[in-house]
Amino acid sequence: MSRVVVVGAGVGGLAAACRLAAGRHRVTVLEAAEQVGGKLGSYERAGFRFDTGPSLLTMPEVFRDLFTATGGWPASLVLQRLDPLIRHRFADGTWLDSTDDLAEMTDRLDAALGAGAGADWRAFLERAGRIWEASRGPFLESPLHGPRTLASLALRHPGDLATLAPGRTLRALGRRYLRDARLRVLLDRYATYTGSDPRLAPAALAAIPYVEQQQGAWYVEGGLHRIAEALLERALDLGVEVRLGTPVSRILDPATGVVLADGGQLRADIVVANTDAAHLYGDLVPHRGASRRLARTIPSLSGFVLLLALRGRSTDQAHHTVLFPADYDAELDAVFGSQLVEDPTVYVSAPPDGAPDGHEAWFVLVNAPRQGPFDWRASGVTEGYADRVLQVMAERGLDVRDRLLWREVRTPADLEDRTGSVGGAIYGSSSNGARAAFLRPANRSPVPGLFLVGGSSHPGGGLPLVALSARIVSELVGPA
Repeated sequence: MSRVVVVGAGVGGLAAACRLAAGRHRVTVLEAAEQVGGKLGSYERAGFRFDTGPSLLTMPEVFRDLFTATGGWPASLVLQRLDPLIRHRFADGTWLDSTDDLAEMTDRLDAALGAGAGADWRAFLERAGRIWEASRGPFLESPLHGPRTLASLALRHPGDLATLAPGRTLRALGRRYLRDARLRVLLDRYATYTGSDPRLAPAALAAIPYVEQQQGAWYVEGGLHRIAEALLERALDLGVEVRLGTPVSRILDPATGVVLADGGQLRADIVVANTDAAHLYGDLVPHRGASRRLARTIPSLSGFVLLLALRGRSTDQAHHTVLFPADYDAELDAVFGSQLVEDPTVYVSAPPDGAPDGHEAWFVLVNAPRQGPFDWRASGVTEGYADRVLQVMAERGLDVRDRLLWREVRTPADLEDRTGSVGGAIYGSSSNGARAAFLRPANRSPVPGLFLVGGSSHPGGGLPLVALSARIVSELVGPA
């Protein structure tokens, strides 16, 4: 039986703890905060409840596999399939409700965007499906070995390499298949799922809309934070020791233990880090080579969040709504150029069960530059930009200002403070650039005995990929 210390009780850390404990390792989880979940946070006030991170679940089979492997699906997690998946409003005022029923999606596209849009989407998805099948094994479900992974794929499955189109961007792939500019904007949005720019991110990200179309999008009754709570309960059932309010100041090199902020030490045979990789290699276990590698990446975008407590209930509000700007490229230029976006894309999540009767709790997110290059702590910036976002929503048909009881504002600086993500970069590094996937920190660290899980390590950000990182690490470590 090996002694394992997991640093961080986000979804990746808890998932790794559960898998390793099920493999008969003795596991201790150390979390600096007083709440588990990391970026999958929750906030409650005056009877209103908000998820403060992810607001929908895709690829639910990843979590079914996780819970099945560690004791079975928890009764506390009740999934609701969403229809529409997303309600989109384009800059010209056109509305489109997407669905995971492909025949119905084809009809809705033709009705909203004109004849032929549905056929274009089908043709794109056919290519995206081949990308998914070619990429899921070597790039999502297995450890990554730098460019050697691509070279190995070229030797063993040259057709798969051609399918992945490693030199093509997501934007270029969209132009190849999608004639309507609005449909290309819809596709571009999937790059921001990974904190990336569709003009630079690889065509392989086409797998994201394919999986969403095939497997749907889901909501967890009571909020997605229930996933973190269920993982905590499972970890405790498996004998994991979870210490909240216990920050770690240093990881030993080699990883034979950790030093706590209070000066104490905890010995280990293996350390699993569920922390931002830049913070890990810059502060917790300084490593020049890993830091240099990270310096060659483009950090992911961050987010500016409004939590809105609203009186009254909307008559036809979708669970998820996206309000597109007139100029998406101007938004991307601003965000990656460390400037405020004057005309941002606005994402609204309006769950059915987050507020007292007769009220609504809305989570509103816009893409935003990171803290550091842009100073979110400067006087007046936060409240002024919150007012601007509400104004943009009103201009695009969602004016809730006269219904507003109160609002909470969360900036990239707040995200950095709460989760340790450097600059509040949601996903660590972006997928910008043909080599981005190979520069993302590997799950096996160059520090002996140290492994990485979470959104800033391979295979990337988002709930299902974070859970996959935990599975990869558990397989690398092996049973006790």
